[in-house]
Parts: sequence; C-alpha cells; structure tokens
Amino acid sequence: MAKTSTKAKPSLRDKHTLEQIVGLADRVVEAADRRRDPFLDIPARALSNVRYNRAKKFIEMGKNTTRRQLFNLSQAKSFMQTLLVGNGSRQLIEEGKTTSIRGLYYLLKHTIEGTKEETFSDQSECDPVIEDVEVLLNSLREELHLYAQKRGDMVGDLVLEDSGDEIDCARMGSGGYGIPSIVEPEVIKFKKCNARFVLHVEKDTVWQRFNEDKFWRKYKCILTHGAGQPPRGVRRMLYRLHDELKLPVVCLLDNDPWGYYIYSVIKQGSINLAYESKRMAIPGARFLGLRSKDFERCKLSDSVKIDLNDTDRKRAKQIAKYPWFEHKKPWQAEIKQMLENGFKLEVEALISKDISYVTEEYTPSRLKAKDWLD
Repeated sequence: MAKTSTKAKPSLRDKHTLEQIVGLADRVVEAADRRRDPFLDIPARALSNVRYNRAKKFIEMGKNTTRRQLFNLSQAKSFMQTLLVGNGSRQLIEEGKTTSIRGLYYLLKHTIEGTKEETFSDQSECDPVIEDVEVLLNSLREELHLYAQKRGDMVGDLVLEDSGDEIDCARMGSGGYGIPSIVEPEVIKFKKCNARFVLHVEKDTVWQRFNEDKFWRKYKCILTHGAGQPPRGVRRMLYRLHDELKLPVVCLLDNDPWGYYIYSVIKQGSINLAYESKRMAIPGARFLGLRSKDFERCKLSDSVKIDLNDTDRKRAKQIAKYPWFEHKKPWQAEIKQMLENGFKLEVEALISKDISYVTEEYTPSRLKAKDWLD
C-alpha cells in the first residue's frame, strides 16, 4: 500500500514560500491556457550581473535576467527541471520535512514516462537548478527546506532553542554546539545571551584551543568556526547574532589570500551567492588577524613561514582590487606587506611561542587595542 503524506502546519515563512511557488506554477498554467509559450525569467547568476553596493556595503545582484522557455528545444529540459525543484520544495514544506540537496536530487530523479530520458542525469545538473529556484523565488535554500553539509561549532554564554529543545551553549563540553545548516528563526530561537561579541576563527584546531582555554568565558564572547570557508548555516548564524542580538563580529583568520577571502565573504558577501548578501553579509565585521606584521611583532621563528606560490600572489592581487578593499589604505598596506614578505602565516604559527599564546596574549592585546582592519 502506498504511503500517504501528511501535511504539517506551515509557519508564516513557509506560507510565504508556498505562495511564491504556487504563484510560479499559476503563471505557467495561465500562459498555457492562453496558448502562449510559458517562460521563466531567472535573475542572471553571473559575474557581469554582480555589483558592489557602496551604500549598503555588500555585494548584490543586478537586474539582468535569463529567459527560460518551455517551447525552446534547448531550454525545455531546464524549464521542466526548474518546476520539478519548485514542486519538490513544495512537497517538503507541506509535509514539514527537510532534506539535503542530495536527497532532493534522488526525490526528483526518475525516467520520464514514454522515454529513456532522465529528469536529472547527475547531481551536478540538479545543484544549479536549486540555485535558480532560490533567486527566482527570492528565497533562501533553507526556506525551501533544503540543507547543505553541516560544518562549524559554537560555544559561549548563549541559550537557544533548537527545534523545541533548549540548548545552553556554555554547557556543551569540548565539542561545542554544532551549528546546523538550517538556522532560520522557525528552527533556532535565541532565548538568553550575555556575550558581548562574536569571535569567529577559521579552523577547528584554533577553535579547540580557545574553547579549552575557556577564552569565551573570560572575555564574554561567543566563539565560532566554519572549518575554513564558512558554510551557509554558519554565515547565517553569524548574521543573526549580529543583526538580532547586536553583537560585533571579529574574525581571527590566517595571514594569506584565503584568510582575506574568507573575511571578504563574511563582510561583503559571496559573488556566487550575491542574491543572499542581504541575509548573510556583515559589513561591520572586523579582521583581527593574523597580520603581515605579526612575524616581526610577535618575534616568530623562520620555521613557521610558508612561502607564497604564484597562485597566492595572483589571488592576493585580485583581492586588492576588490571594490571594498581597493580604496582602503590599511588593507592595501596589509596585502602589499604580505607580498613583500614573500610568505604567509597560519594562526597556528603562534603556538610556536607558547601553546596558549594566541588566547592569553595575542588576541587579548589586539582586542584591547582595537587593533583590527575594517
């Protein structure tokens, strides 16, 4: 016997997303009823359609769109795939369930009746269509009840409610609270916060040192990491902590082009996800370190140097030309000094001074002096 799906009570945000999906379907049906070629105008997710809004201080998408038509032979399949993803999201929302983007791929993958054609040949064909639906509906992926890989942890004087369960982030042991992929207000509710700021570090190894040394308790902060480039869930959590709880966000990242880029994404948003900047970018975020001058300032040994390669140099020069960095003299000086040094540094290099140098001396002194880049 086939299993019957049960409908869940949708939240206000779910109702809004459902209205967007139904509205999309209605426009297609209306065009068909009028014997017109159904089409979708999808905002172009291309570098040429991305700009830096100097007033808002984050990256945003332009107004260019790409038309996808049902009766265009080269576009018919992608048109159908777009509607399939929309319908799959509708099903998830109505049933009150979530799935991974991989799960949605399998939910929608099947052989089209009467043909040998598959709806999706592989995952790489499905992923960009999901992003198309996001921008088409002006909805976060998480609002479509889709989650990505979970990476990142958090600890600090914060009590929250996660899917009805109360979580005290100050009592999560050595592992901390794993930041979920979906952290929207319907899932994560902030109950009580005594922290004064957020310290975001690049990697789990550095986060573990700060957690073990109880830095967050002594300096009244929330400590987070994103396992390198922070995933969407971590970025949304940082945004919500900043926007709703008014907590300043300070970043302790590696002194290399990758560390600069991670900071850029947190602060101004991602070029690839420009359509989500208004709900993820934190223009007020600050770069605490590691700095190009720290090799001499901290009297580090030559053994911690990592030589810059050609890719590093090229990437650093590209970052220096970003509109949000090119007119900031401190950032230009920072990047120039790293290039002149000829080497990069990881935050872990500070361990060569002492196992807890980064938590007991480096970070406290930089915070006290407000020695950061904006």
